Amino acid sequence: MTTDTRLGAQSEMIRRHARQRLVSLLAGPIWIGASVLIMRFWFRYRIADVRAVRARYRALRAQSDGPILICANHLTLVDSFLIAWACGGPGYWLTHPDELPWNTPERTNFGKTWIARAAIYVAKCIPITRGGAREDVGDVLERVKHLMERGETALLFPEAGRSRSGRVEESSAAWGVGRIVGALSHCRVLCVYMRGRQQKTWGDFPAKGDTLDVTLSCIEPKSDARGVRRSRDLAQQIIRELMNMEAAYFEARGEAVAPAEDANSRGEGA
Repeated sequence: MTTDTRLGAQSEMIRRHARQRLVSLLAGPIWIGASVLIMRFWFRYRIADVRAVRARYRALRAQSDGPILICANHLTLVDSFLIAWACGGPGYWLTHPDELPWNTPERTNFGKTWIARAAIYVAKCIPITRGGAREDVGDVLERVKHLMERGETALLFPEAGRSRSGRVEESSAAWGVGRIVGALSHCRVLCVYMRGRQQKTWGDFPAKGDTLDVTLSCIEPKSDARGVRRSRDLAQQIIRELMNMEAAYFEARGEAVAPAEDANSRGEGA
């Protein structure tokens, strides 16, 4: 690829991002309000100690002006919406739109109809095809890096799919998360562990009426390695932090953490 071609592609990516950001911003009162109403009154979900969770989120955000990437365990199709709701209410997100995280759902889960594609476009989603062409995956990661460089926030699942074992799997650490962290100076990672109290394993949605526990931990991964090894090292540091959070979650409930299944048994999700 020539320099002119590369610059042209980058310019087009920046324009696409600006358009989508504007559409999402203008439609924010509608889609943010509707999302919260559905989670709160249709599914009857509740976030345990939600005020404390939101206060901790704001305190962690305020510790630095540097880029921050949200990384979480992944058990359901709607985890990104639930995490955003846990960290801030509608009023907060409407007044802090660039803190409301972008996310990268699996294209095959959310892009089957034009209505679904329009909905995730408005809801700050950048679809990705797991296991797709390296160039396409690279384009998505480049866009995430771009939006974080300009002060926006992204949410990625370092396991790159819903865990079929229902546990965080160290062997499933995706290199893309580490690539983004390694490309940004002083990038912090806000690790989020979320689990419904009725939740035993993975699924499309938490059970109706479930209460979700959410814990937050902020780290700044470092690595002296280079290239792909560096990306993998950084990703594994994030996964291990999530594993520690999971162990603390079960220990607080007097339960042992069951060993995770091998990553090869894990299907791909959002």
